[in-house]
Amino acid sequence: MTTAPRQFCRERRIRFDHCDPAGIVFFPQYQVMFVALIEDFIVEQLGISYADLIAVRRVGLPTVSLACEFRHPSRMGDRVTLGLAVARLGNRSIALEMECRDAERVRVAVRQTIVTTSLDTHRPITIPADLRAAIEAFDPALRGAPAETTS
Repeated sequence: MTTAPRQFCRERRIRFDHCDPAGIVFFPQYQVMFVALIEDFIVEQLGISYADLIAVRRVGLPTVSLACEFRHPSRMGDRVTLGLAVARLGNRSIALEMECRDAERVRVAVRQTIVTTSLDTHRPITIPADLRAAIEAFDPALRGAPAETTS
């Protein structure tokens, strides 16, 4: 029996500034919400300063792959839950599965791969040891998982 990946969640209210003239969330706004979710995950769950990671340690986390399914619209005033699970932990990349949902259904499903890079050279680097250890502590199923060899 396999267990589902552990999920980090945050509730959110859909605001006026998220919506387009049709009164639903303008799709790029979901990406802004998911970037904030990743930052919250790193700071609140993993206990690593995102500001230091970027500005002091010069570790970037750019997106290299992104797939989204927009299943149901969200409207101003809606309360939703954003969730993040680590699907795969590689040598230099992290595959995330994220969702925006209400109590009954998933509204948006996202699969995103980020890669750790040097912000000085803009080249991929090995995931920092403290970041890897914190992710493995968050979801022990990722410990010792085979890492990819090409990214």
